[in-house]
Amino acid sequence: MRVSVVTICYNSSEFIERTIESVLAQTNKDIEYLIIDGASKDNTVEIAESYRSRMEAAGIIYQIYSEPDKGIYDAMNKGIRKASGDVIGLLNSGDVYEDIAVETAVKTFAETGCELMFANIRMIKTDGSSFVKKARQRGFQTSRDWNHPTTFVKGDVYKANPFRMLGIHDDYGFYLQMRKQGRKIVTVDKVLASFYMGGASNNKSFKAAKKRIMDRYKYCYRMNGYSRLYMLECIAIEAAKMILG
Repeated sequence: MRVSVVTICYNSSEFIERTIESVLAQTNKDIEYLIIDGASKDNTVEIAESYRSRMEAAGIIYQIYSEPDKGIYDAMNKGIRKASGDVIGLLNSGDVYEDIAVETAVKTFAETGCELMFANIRMIKTDGSSFVKKARQRGFQTSRDWNHPTTFVKGDVYKANPFRMLGIHDDYGFYLQMRKQGRKIVTVDKVLASFYMGGASNNKSFKAAKKRIMDRYKYCYRMNGYSRLYMLECIAIEAAKMILG
């Protein structure tokens, strides 16, 4: 079972190395690794290219594409289309896998026959402190239970259900879409990645928070048939970000 890992990036020279190093450190190296760059104006691509010989020596298929795109989810869709693996994981620039991430994904898909899996994640704050966010499935849906960087999906499922490119939470919308379709989803009680906080999803301005609330409500919950009461969950998530970071 080959795993394709897709990293999207743009002007990410400060962070791209730690992400690439984490893929290179995987205990299971039957990997196709795709860097999808949005025509960076810094030396992101040069840094990525500098890893080519090490990737090839490790037996990892390594591909780099750099061209303009229409944003995060357009870049992700591009990577998914180009990926040839049986299973696909999306690891954004700056985030890192634990060295057992791919090995654990392969084992989980083989043993459970799942179509989507996700696991615990370590959330690293801007002050360097961290906490573990657990992976859970329960009747009440909240993104506090789901972790994008630890998510692996069957390749044919991703290709048949591209991101809709409607809002900043399209990845969570995809997860809810998979639940609505009745896909077999499993969680793994292990930390498989670390996420560095402080990006677009944590912008604390009122305008940005309001947009995230409406995006989550319309394009995640309502589009997938959830109650209007989920507006309260959307507001609660943003309030928690404002208070707790």
